[in-house]
Amino acid sequence: MKAHDGMYLDGAWRPAVGKDTIAVVNPVDEQVIAEVPAGTAEDVDAAVRAARAALPGWAATAPAGRAARIAALRDALAAREDEIAGTVTAELGAPPPFARAVHTGMPIVVAGSYAELAASHPFEERVGNSTVYAEPVGVVGAITPWNYPLHQIVAKVAPALAAGCTVVLKPAEDTPLTAQLFAEAVHAAGVPAGVFNLVTGLGPVAGQALAEHEGVDLVSFTGSTAVGSRIGAVAGAAVKRVALELGGKSANVILESADLARAVAVGVANVMGNSGQTCSAWTRMLVHTSRYDEAVALAAEAAAKYADRIGPLVSARQRDRVRGYIERGIAEGARLVAGGPGAPREHGYFVSPTVLADVTPEMTVAQEEIFGPVLSILRYEDEEDALRIANGTVYGLAGAVWAGDEAEAVAFARRMETGQVDINGGRFNPLAPFGGYKRSGVGRELGAHGLAEYLQTKSLQF
Repeated sequence: MKAHDGMYLDGAWRPAVGKDTIAVVNPVDEQVIAEVPAGTAEDVDAAVRAARAALPGWAATAPAGRAARIAALRDALAAREDEIAGTVTAELGAPPPFARAVHTGMPIVVAGSYAELAASHPFEERVGNSTVYAEPVGVVGAITPWNYPLHQIVAKVAPALAAGCTVVLKPAEDTPLTAQLFAEAVHAAGVPAGVFNLVTGLGPVAGQALAEHEGVDLVSFTGSTAVGSRIGAVAGAAVKRVALELGGKSANVILESADLARAVAVGVANVMGNSGQTCSAWTRMLVHTSRYDEAVALAAEAAAKYADRIGPLVSARQRDRVRGYIERGIAEGARLVAGGPGAPREHGYFVSPTVLADVTPEMTVAQEEIFGPVLSILRYEDEEDALRIANGTVYGLAGAVWAGDEAEAVAFARRMETGQVDINGGRFNPLAPFGGYKRSGVGRELGAHGLAEYLQTKSLQF
């Protein structure tokens, strides 16, 4: 696609206030493929004003009418599936099959789910002598990350539109081209002017201006816990609604009775998907001491198969950060059994699929989010020990439990301090709430729970 040199504001592409631009780099060959405007506080203000002006009309649109626009948006995205997938490959480095199936196919399904929810959700109910109305919270400032550039946009914009909110989107600076394609799809879908607005720019400039803007009623942010904490503080000071989907250090707990070979294979695949750039990845594999050596051997063998199958990391900065974590893990006593910090290719931001064994719970690689293709394998003595290790981080986003008996796995999962747990390889469900405990965030995305984030309640007594 050809990049737009302006912002999508009030239903049209308009010139940015300033002249500064952001270079978009292909992480496979390190070449600049496009430039987009670096938005300023003035651009954000114009976008928020457009969203504010469009809010009364969109909020008053019947749910069926909003559902029709979201369905049209889904169809517009589906019609350009190949182009979107190619764009994600170009600016994120995702291998084409993964870009099409996960980065493009999944958000199209999610958009469709919100078209259905917008039409079916009970926006009013009787409670005794009261009628309770679910009303849009107002103007939403959506700040999205680069790791799933379309999915994270759809997971915020679709429920916001379904709720009757208007939106200003500030996408990650590494992957703005996918966001511009999304804006084109919004336009093609006939969404009224001002209901959706796009400002590209840097986080500390455009992102901060959006989070702080007095015309924004809710800030929805996905990204690092450090930045989310600052956004939460800004929103709290303004008594403004906030939804935060932050970091993770999810545990993949393999109980003694589990099918070890399958649990390890699926666990390694989970970590290597998207080159490890997934907040909910099961980056800690917990194995009983009696089966530990076997699990390490299986994991090393499985990881080696991904050497030529995974894409690069998104940027040189991210690549260097991940390599630094691998080096630190080894320095703290972890045993390298696959991959390592060396450069696997002459060009591109690649990191080898890496497995670290003999990791202990207090090591940096067992506590901090690495965000790369790095698996840490920890040993446990019994189930109480496994639970202590699984819950022993500041995060609580996702996880997995494997056992020969499903009830055994469920009993363990119920004791985990985390927002989502897959039982024996349970499939992704786009209608299930996604979000975290502890420092992994506030609020939920996807399904009816994701829609509820963008609604506020009013009760009338009779």
